[in-house]
Amino acid sequence: MKARAAAGEIQPGTLYVADTQTAGRGRHERTWASPAGQNLYFNILIPLEGIPLASAPQVTQVAALTFAEVFKSLQDESNAHGLGNQSVGKVTVKWPNDILCGKSKFCGILAEVVYVNQVQHDSSGQVHPAISMGVGINVNSSPLDYAHLGRAVTTLKDICGQKINREKLLQMLIANLERAIGQFRAFGIRPWVAAWKRMDQFIGARGTIVVNNRCTDQNRESGDGAIKKNGTILDMQEDGSLLFKCDDGTVETVYSADLEI
Repeated sequence: MKARAAAGEIQPGTLYVADTQTAGRGRHERTWASPAGQNLYFNILIPLEGIPLASAPQVTQVAALTFAEVFKSLQDESNAHGLGNQSVGKVTVKWPNDILCGKSKFCGILAEVVYVNQVQHDSSGQVHPAISMGVGINVNSSPLDYAHLGRAVTTLKDICGQKINREKLLQMLIANLERAIGQFRAFGIRPWVAAWKRMDQFIGARGTIVVNNRCTDQNRESGDGAIKKNGTILDMQEDGSLLFKCDDGTVETVYSADLEI
């Protein structure tokens, strides 16, 4: 999507949907398992018109919370009909943009700023920033499909106790995301922070922040190329940043990192 946007071949609002992925990746170059015909993988190009470039990371947080609310509604509906898996916990969010059930992840978001060549639509020939947001959701696969990853993973089917219609789910997610981005343009991140805190079960918990884009699946455990700090998650602040108290007593404001629980 990045290359096609730069070439002017696609414009903001473009949505790609895949049935599987052959080179899926997550934060810090983690691999993303992508069995065919089971899950939902999509990439959407979100225009940054009316949004400061510095606020781009907040768009991803708004998307994560918006999606989490959709998943929670599905979980609540399944539980009301006696179908839900009561043992997996509640749908929750984890800073900066992970969606979990209990401590098991089932939705990942990876976003980057790209520059769209709008020469066919803008006589000035200028490029305009947008967010290329890739989303991977474990929908109808089994948690056993991810046992080889060595980390807690679940699926919507396991959470809800029933198969999920992927097409309807995608329609719900995109419709809600469009409304959310419009609200974010109008009101900024502050209203979303309060909603985030209501769904975040990890404030006050122990955690590890990992800072380094060169940290990969291969070197995470050894720590090579990564800066890791252990401590306590104090709060999510009004600008969407994380307030983190390190074990050495220092308190840091974290704008970009991975958070391990």
